[in-house]
Amino acid sequence: MKIFKSLSLVLIFALTSCHFQAKKSTVESKTETNIKKTSRFFSETSFWNQPLPENPEIDPQSNHFVELMKKEPTGPFFKINLVAWTIPVYEVTDSTPRFKIQLHHLSDADKVKWNTNKETYGHGKEFDADPVPIPADAQADPMEDAHCALIDWKNRIAWDMWGLRKNPDGTWTSKTGMKYSIDGDGVFNQANFGMKDGESVHYYGPSRAAGVPAIAGLIMLDEVQKGEINHKLACATRVNAYKEHVFPAIWTDGFIEGGIPEGAVIQLDPKLDLSKFKLLPGELAVAKAAQKYGIVVTDIAGANTLYGEGLWGHPGKSWDGILREIDEGISSIPIENYRVLKINNRVNKGDSYTKILNDAGKW
Repeated sequence: MKIFKSLSLVLIFALTSCHFQAKKSTVESKTETNIKKTSRFFSETSFWNQPLPENPEIDPQSNHFVELMKKEPTGPFFKINLVAWTIPVYEVTDSTPRFKIQLHHLSDADKVKWNTNKETYGHGKEFDADPVPIPADAQADPMEDAHCALIDWKNRIAWDMWGLRKNPDGTWTSKTGMKYSIDGDGVFNQANFGMKDGESVHYYGPSRAAGVPAIAGLIMLDEVQKGEINHKLACATRVNAYKEHVFPAIWTDGFIEGGIPEGAVIQLDPKLDLSKFKLLPGELAVAKAAQKYGIVVTDIAGANTLYGEGLWGHPGKSWDGILREIDEGISSIPIENYRVLKINNRVNKGDSYTKILNDAGKW
């Protein structure tokens, strides 16, 4: 009889334990889901998450900068990169396979092209400290930049890379690599990198030419579907200033004398009546964010462009019917409806070789 009682107690304990673990797992799963759905990148006080003041000071050169953007050969407007030349984002967990990311070694041709004697591009110290989680279905941007970002919502960590590629043996190589907290301020400290004037920031870890996180200002599918973007947007232009950058940028690859400094904030006129444009609900959310939070210049490109997360590697997800890249949507808003806000504390340092390439007609 005692044996049966003991077995009964063991069985009850086991069932109770299983129920508790299942309930705990469900609660943890719901908590992680809630964290993911309610979070935006970086702290509430981050520069990226602060709305603009009601009457921001306009830069004295705003009209000049807008005229430069107006001369853009692809059109006098902002487009949105959605299917190429953008950043795909993958969620990772404790169980995601991890890899030691190899450095990309520069070929002799690379060294000639970029006028350098360096053997590799660079990874940040934190990035190389531990293996990096990369899902099996992860794909970098298919274009030459090959950006990719990884988000661990549970542990509140992000990784981003430029020039990521998967090797034939299943390992990974990346030109750059950064690891940082998604609860931080989203602004890197230039003093932590050691760039010398004239060099590219890519030798030191950041994947954005302005030295900002790749996920900063990125338009995410889930927030657009909810109809509200609560952060600044990132953009690139062809007319970024040569060796001039401002906070939050810590560097620049601009090559235009008198151009727009990387880090500058561009705002869509908050008084503009958006109902005049045939915007989809998602596009309206983007336009409202450009009015309320502004757009930060983070890179150079062959267009005036914003960035929506790249959705390749995410079966069933698409921007179709939500955002349009060009010809309609955001690009229907003429560039003269934007203005550049007051630029303070310019830093006159940056990459010099993009200007050499541009002057030679090779950019």
